[in-house]
Amino acid sequence: MKSTVSPKPAEIEHRWWVVDATGVPVGRLSTAVARTIQGKGKAIWAPHADCGDFVIVVNAEKVVLTGAKERAKTYYRHTTQKPGSLKSPRAFEIREKHPERLVESAVFGMLPKSRLGRKLRKKLKVYVGPEHPHQAQKPAPLAVTGA
Repeated sequence: MKSTVSPKPAEIEHRWWVVDATGVPVGRLSTAVARTIQGKGKAIWAPHADCGDFVIVVNAEKVVLTGAKERAKTYYRHTTQKPGSLKSPRAFEIREKHPERLVESAVFGMLPKSRLGRKLRKKLKVYVGPEHPHQAQKPAPLAVTGA
């Protein structure tokens, strides 16, 4: 009888992937990116280990929000613990100032809320335009299709 083998940190290979967000719905993009960051597509995946890869998302300003989410979706955050500190910008306001935060928020919501999840957040790099400073890692394209 075979026992379960847990992946060792030295055995895990972390690759780099590039995703072009042009015309892709934010939900489809974020599920594919979250699965890649967690390493769920790998045969050696374990829920307690960091088996995932790094993901670079370019053209974040061209991601698509389907339906009426552009005007209706609200992102809530607190600036302090005091009353009156709730900020609730709409999706179109966030897209105007920081379009990369739309993608980050969707992906981070799909990652585990634990110590490992906070470590996995560092594997996501989101850029507004088509350029990114990670050419030295030789990232491969990751295909995410829209609608």
